[in-house]
Amino acid sequence: MTLTRDEGRKRVIIEGISPEIDGGRFPAKRTQGDQVRVEADIFTDGHDSIAASLLVHREGSSDWTEIPMQPLVNDRWTTAFRVKELGRYGFKVQGWVDHFETWRRDLLKRIKAETDAPVDYLIGADLVAATAGRALGADSLWLGQRAAELRSEKESKELRIIAIDALLHEMVLRYPDKRFATESDRELSIVVDPDHARFSAWYEFFPRSTSPEPDKHGTFADCEKRLPYVADMGFNVVYLPPIHPIGRMFRKGPNNNPQSQPGDEGSPWAIGSLEGGHKSILPALGTIEGFRSFVQKAKDLNLFVAMDIAFQSAPDHPYVKEHENWFKKRPDGTIQYAENPPKKYQDIYPFDFESEDWEGMWEELKSVFLYWVDQGVTVFRVDNPHTKAFPFWEWCITAIKCDHPEVLFLAEAFTRPKIMYRLAKLGFSQSYTYFPWRNAKYEITTYLSELSQTPVREFFRPNQWPNTPDILTEYLQIGGRPAFMIRLLLAATLGSNYGVYGPAFELLEHVPIRHGSEEYLNSEKYEIRHWDLDRSDSLRALMTTVNDIRNNNLALQSDWSLQFHLTDNDQIICYSKESEDRSNLILVVVNLDPHHTQSAFLRLPLDQLAIPQDRAFEAEDLLTGARYLWYGPRNYVELSPERIPGHILKIHRQLKVESDFEYFL
Repeated sequence: MTLTRDEGRKRVIIEGISPEIDGGRFPAKRTQGDQVRVEADIFTDGHDSIAASLLVHREGSSDWTEIPMQPLVNDRWTTAFRVKELGRYGFKVQGWVDHFETWRRDLLKRIKAETDAPVDYLIGADLVAATAGRALGADSLWLGQRAAELRSEKESKELRIIAIDALLHEMVLRYPDKRFATESDRELSIVVDPDHARFSAWYEFFPRSTSPEPDKHGTFADCEKRLPYVADMGFNVVYLPPIHPIGRMFRKGPNNNPQSQPGDEGSPWAIGSLEGGHKSILPALGTIEGFRSFVQKAKDLNLFVAMDIAFQSAPDHPYVKEHENWFKKRPDGTIQYAENPPKKYQDIYPFDFESEDWEGMWEELKSVFLYWVDQGVTVFRVDNPHTKAFPFWEWCITAIKCDHPEVLFLAEAFTRPKIMYRLAKLGFSQSYTYFPWRNAKYEITTYLSELSQTPVREFFRPNQWPNTPDILTEYLQIGGRPAFMIRLLLAATLGSNYGVYGPAFELLEHVPIRHGSEEYLNSEKYEIRHWDLDRSDSLRALMTTVNDIRNNNLALQSDWSLQFHLTDNDQIICYSKESEDRSNLILVVVNLDPHHTQSAFLRLPLDQLAIPQDRAFEAEDLLTGARYLWYGPRNYVELSPERIPGHILKIHRQLKVESDFEYFL
């Protein structure tokens, strides 16, 4: 090891910085306005005092802001800053031996023990004089005067007053001696996204199924008419499956039949035909002008449009003819279609990310996103990103967000955890999760605790979906209407980001194509469906209420405060969330059994929740308006699945009693 002259004199050690993803290889994530708390282990040899600061800047700017750090316990230090703008921030941690603080600390001990000597004040004078040399203007002059006074032959009592003066202490701290400061090994990064990366409610529908006339293909004009329905329910993201031309070669028929008939619509994910590819629109839906009108109408209703991007091609996609080398060929000369044995997708060709022309392919795929950004789309749901090369995603997302930091990417990757986490590290703003298959109390508690209470949360933003066009879980198949209500309550309150595939969800679509399958019978992926949105059994009203509760309670607009609480019945789950300032506390209790009434005693940690132990508090059910007066940590609940199988309780720590009587002395 070879050190420079100054490096050999640096004594402070900096370790264990958080947030730090894989040693700084990847950025942590925050949203606009968030407070970023930074911590680090900072220490030195011997008994000298140390000081530390955080250096922060917007990436691309040379102006750094310095923020003092404060010690916690066991050599852990902390401070915080707010990220006010979209884009990337960089930060470093700096630490140094503080000789003045060491001198002042020891002098106070000597004064208390009446053992201070003249030489102690001469040492202090040298330190103050050195500070004067670093100070500016009037500060330098003032410090020089204090140094001279410490060198004078004043009485001990006067020297003590000068030495421990709070103003002197403050002034010296303003001009620290950082000649031998240690700086963290590398600059760490924070990616700052818009608020709807942290808090969003997604609603998915198929544009072709929006016509008011059964069996007639929907258009963008029909989609516009559907938007108030979505907005009135309180969603803020409307997500459309692919809107591009659908391939004719090997087109799938209803129920994934490999043999289609004339008039069959095919799968929207089989992208591309003679009419165009990923930058084109299915003619039956309308024109690009119609799409722009749809996007503007959504914006007028405070809805973001999320567009599906699936990087795969139908056999008759223009890419296949123009860039044959972007696809893998089999020994017989034919192009390899997509497979997940035993499943075959003859209507889809995957891209070959080992292509010799990978650079040209990367540029073209990136241009697909940019084309739709130019049409007003800033949210993308990316289909199966785990089947595309990881380096491509890091390059592509980083490049796009450099110029368009407002753009968000949702990763649809139901795969192994480490792969899902890697995609999030590479830049995906949100991620689908295993939530659809986590039904038991232990499963939910363990999984959601991992996502919200471990370092995973620094880079992985979960988006909880109870159903998708590909996922009809057994729980929904056999649980009836209560199962849909239960999964809605859980998704919308466990996760600040959640979504549903509708109208299948609110209309309780639950019949699979066959026993043991999660595919829908008569799946909308392969045919037009007509939905009666006014059906009496629709969950529309409940969904509206739940979203209204979310929109009006800050506690439900983030994930990090999630805490699970004890119940004496495994069919009853209880958890809480609260706002950053602790003014809004929400307690959720859900019956996980869609078939039977369940009851339990809850055990609440009153100290942890800042609920008074010596008096009653109120639990207001925001779903029904009912109010419960609770006292102490142990309280009873009983929930029937046939009604609303859960409580969303707003906890009022301080009772406010209104009285019709006035009292006079």
